Amino acid sequence: MKLTVIGGGGVRSLFLAKSLAQQAKKLGITSLVFMDNDADKLRIYGTLARHVATMLEPSVELTLTADPVEAVRDADYVITTIRVGGDHTRVRDERIALSRNVLGQETTGAAGVSFAMRSIPVLAEYCELVKRYARPGAKVFNFTNPAGVVSQAMHDMGYDFTYGICDAPSGMLRQFADLYGADPANVQGECYGLNHLSFFSSITIDGREVVPELIENDEAYIHTDLHFFDKDLVRSRKSILNEYLYYFYYRERAVENIQRAGITRGEMIEEINRSMTAELAGVDVDNDFDTALAIYEKWYGKRENAYMANETGMKREKPWSFDVFSPDAGGYAGVALRYIELERSGEQGSMILCAPNNGAIPTLENDDVVEITCDVTPDGCTPHRFELEDIPAGNLELIRRVKYYERLAARGIVNRSRADIVECLTMHPLVNSYSLATDLADRYIELNEPYISGWK
Repeated sequence: MKLTVIGGGGVRSLFLAKSLAQQAKKLGITSLVFMDNDADKLRIYGTLARHVATMLEPSVELTLTADPVEAVRDADYVITTIRVGGDHTRVRDERIALSRNVLGQETTGAAGVSFAMRSIPVLAEYCELVKRYARPGAKVFNFTNPAGVVSQAMHDMGYDFTYGICDAPSGMLRQFADLYGADPANVQGECYGLNHLSFFSSITIDGREVVPELIENDEAYIHTDLHFFDKDLVRSRKSILNEYLYYFYYRERAVENIQRAGITRGEMIEEINRSMTAELAGVDVDNDFDTALAIYEKWYGKRENAYMANETGMKREKPWSFDVFSPDAGGYAGVALRYIELERSGEQGSMILCAPNNGAIPTLENDDVVEITCDVTPDGCTPHRFELEDIPAGNLELIRRVKYYERLAARGIVNRSRADIVECLTMHPLVNSYSLATDLADRYIELNEPYISGWK
């Protein structure tokens, strides 16, 4: 089996290589290809990834390439994780929104539509290459943000072999496994909503329902991502909340915290990545892997401990290291590998994906891409159905409002419709203003002119 990573020169390539190599024999992966159009990053982070993969599973060949055709040729599965325009354009996305006192977060905030303007045309080109050169039936797992808008656009364009993946829901389930001292394999969740806007209606540990006690468990608000929320809010939602819901329920607090910090998440990551890449550029990774890994751990640890710190005022203070040989924590590669395992095993199993709704969440359209627990078999992916009375009205209303935004954002980008971009931002709950929406739409269209043009 051949698995290709588009964006294999990203700073998280080590995580991907570790996940893939540890599961390679079990899943029958014999060939890995990491492709990137940034030669310097591919040389540094791709080489680090190749070294990790070789340490874990020498029988698997990991090839680095800048040629997208060779990367996807005869591939069985493709993971896409790209950042068109680089870190600096993300910074500009966020700053444009913040200059209007609007949250600029790159997935849930107004900046998401700008990021999607760059991501969607490029991903469509890769999907065309997959259709032409990959094996029949090849699947594409998209981790490129904003995953909700991007996944909607890919399905609207007819690329029904694509699935959006995100490690936030599975990561939260793993946190609850740690809280209870349970095996993560024995923790299951019923999830519904959208990417970065989802709710767990049920979580079972060893078959026992724990949502009601989790909502009341003070330790969960200290040791898991529930610490972003007030207990009264979680009680009112009657569900366990995705961490990114912080931006919707504490909008003004997030904006104030970012403005007070004086630096955005994008600016912080840009500086960390620039410094890390510059220091690693002077190391011969193949012959001095330990030195390279120490540099990587130093800088990536800063990134991890600063996660959502500016927006929430809560900073992690936890030593971070990359242990090549420790059991894999999954991440987004783990989500893709879970799909592959289920599809190849012939057995039915469940997992959380971004997939077409097909009646699963009432009042949404069948072709609306949602983030939801699905059953996966060799015959396909079937989302779990939720009854209207099982979804609290406030949760459903927020999902419907943001889905309207995602649907119009995807359509506007595919059709180059300025009117759709204005409308989607007008109705976005974190913008909620026609005058702001028209200004943001025009500024984002101008910013992305080098990547997407022909607006009507």
